[in-house]
Amino acid sequence: MKPTLKRALKRRGLLASAVLLAPIAAAAQTAYPTKPVRLMVGANAGGGTDIVARLLAEKFADQFKGTFVVENKPGASNTIAADLTAKAPADGHTLLVATNTGQAIAPHLLKLSFDPIKDLTPLGLVVNVPNVLVVGTSVPANSAQELIALMKAKPGEFKYASSGVGSTQHIAGEAFDTAAGVKGMHVPYKGSAQAHLDIIAGNVQMMFDTTSSAMGQIKAGKFKALAVTSDRRSSELPDVPTLAESGLPGFDMTTWYAVYVTAGSPPDVVARLQAELARTLAIPDVQARLRGLGGEPGTMSVEAFTRFNAQEYERFGRLIREANIKPD
Repeated sequence: MKPTLKRALKRRGLLASAVLLAPIAAAAQTAYPTKPVRLMVGANAGGGTDIVARLLAEKFADQFKGTFVVENKPGASNTIAADLTAKAPADGHTLLVATNTGQAIAPHLLKLSFDPIKDLTPLGLVVNVPNVLVVGTSVPANSAQELIALMKAKPGEFKYASSGVGSTQHIAGEAFDTAAGVKGMHVPYKGSAQAHLDIIAGNVQMMFDTTSSAMGQIKAGKFKALAVTSDRRSSELPDVPTLAESGLPGFDMTTWYAVYVTAGSPPDVVARLQAELARTLAIPDVQARLRGLGGEPGTMSVEAFTRFNAQEYERFGRLIREANIKPD
């Protein structure tokens, strides 16, 4: 047989093999979704986490041509939803929309039956929402430094509210006390609504609330916003300085929202979810809705957020130990 003919037949054989293998390669990609996908939320309906989850469910349903259902499982500092996700079948059909309260703070205060680092795979950061230091209108302070001076003049008399022991609001309050050299009295609530009423009534003087939660009261003139706790000013409150600008350098305390999937889920499914989340966060109307919560849409790569997730777990653990915070 002539060499040229042999080469031609060989090429034809390789081409035929590639054609035969193509359907096999396509079949090797995990079909997804094959059933409704659950988005677990560790907070009540209507809150920031729930709003983020329902926004993602809507977009994912369009992108994946499947059913995505939000399930609210509040309680235990947002860890019930995380526990259910960690122990779900590792098929990519159970996602967790969570904040650092459940992922980086509560594990240091509660005895959990899962590991938030090992048992949950990050899909990406969704939005970062700064906390804002607010006081009631009866408090004679219009800046963080004026508030600090008042607190030093009357040690132990100023109360700060939070949505519960171990919440980012609580941790921010403890970090503020340490950084400013003051001592406030922590008053935990089962959410922000009652805390807001007590601040307005003057029963509690201050709170480190998320911008998304406090914005209504600020705009209504019932809260005075003294400083934001992020490393840069909030786009929703551009005239309010950061605590770093107010004389407390290095102060950075925000509430971040992220998405996770059960560890061990098929790698191709995980990669598709990560890619679709990144694509969703680039959609202008999604960015506008997230900024409406007072936050900045996530721009970290999956690799960067995975590192950040682990670093935040360690950072909050250190803050909790230093402040000697104990669970209720």
